Amino acid sequence: MCYNRKHMNDRWCDLVLEGGGVKGIGLVGAFTEISKAGYSVHRVAGTSAGAIVGSLIAAGMPAAELLDLMRTLDYTKFRDEGFLDRLGVGGKSASIILEQGVYEGKYMRDWLAKKLEGLGVRTFADLKITDPWAKNVPPAQRYRLVVVASDVSSGRLARLPWDYERYGLDPDKQLVADAVRASMSIPFFYEPVKLGGRTLVDGGMLSNFPIDLFDNTPDWPTFGIKLSAKPDANLVPNSTKNTYDFAKALLATMINAHDQMHVDDPCTAARTMFVDTFKVKATDFDITKETQTLLYQNGQAAAKKFLDSWDFAAWRKLCKK
Repeated sequence: MCYNRKHMNDRWCDLVLEGGGVKGIGLVGAFTEISKAGYSVHRVAGTSAGAIVGSLIAAGMPAAELLDLMRTLDYTKFRDEGFLDRLGVGGKSASIILEQGVYEGKYMRDWLAKKLEGLGVRTFADLKITDPWAKNVPPAQRYRLVVVASDVSSGRLARLPWDYERYGLDPDKQLVADAVRASMSIPFFYEPVKLGGRTLVDGGMLSNFPIDLFDNTPDWPTFGIKLSAKPDANLVPNSTKNTYDFAKALLATMINAHDQMHVDDPCTAARTMFVDTFKVKATDFDITKETQTLLYQNGQAAAKKFLDSWDFAAWRKLCKK
């Protein structure tokens, strides 16, 4: 149960944060309003940028500190090039062929690891849930954070740490920053991550917004924060006039179709905050401070509008499933 301290005590909510690269500062704006309104978070799940923000929330970073961190972050450093990448177009092409991606992703991984360690979080063992309410949750799922990646070798979603045992790994020994690095591996943009002999890429390939992830605990709601202005924002025409456009259209359709089915459900839309991110792209790493501020403010506005009318009892009555 999500709670407002003005009216209730000891009630909680879970959060699911959509991925969106640099647009993730909109997630911070929404989380700021959730915190200001007196709500508290049990668990958080995220994909790509949602995994970055979600890991810091799960580690206990206050909203104000999270805002300062995201505002001072130099996003251009996320385009960290290896040796081949510095050799121009030819080098980048070779990097895609040989390494399956242009950028290394090491800067983001190391930056996040340092921030998490400052909060006392290194491995998923540091995010384990031992509260009494979790006794009915499967042991493999008793963690405050779930990072969503796509296992393209197996053609299935990788929910980390829940699925580490599938790779023969002890979830309590896995680094949180490594899981987030896998989740942000935008195909061909970042090099993929290898795990147990399998290849992991951006969770958005299979589900950028897994809103039903925590629905095994119906006593409190899952709130979703989506980086689009309205429920049908993903339903935009895709050009198929040439082979390049056709390939992009196939990728966009694959990424959006699964989550769109969720968002088309009125019960999903009713528990989701839709943040208008205008035409900012996930990989716009040259984003200006002014645009960052607008994204943050839009996140605030979306959350405030949502929270002003949220009624958990009415939602649960409407959506008994």
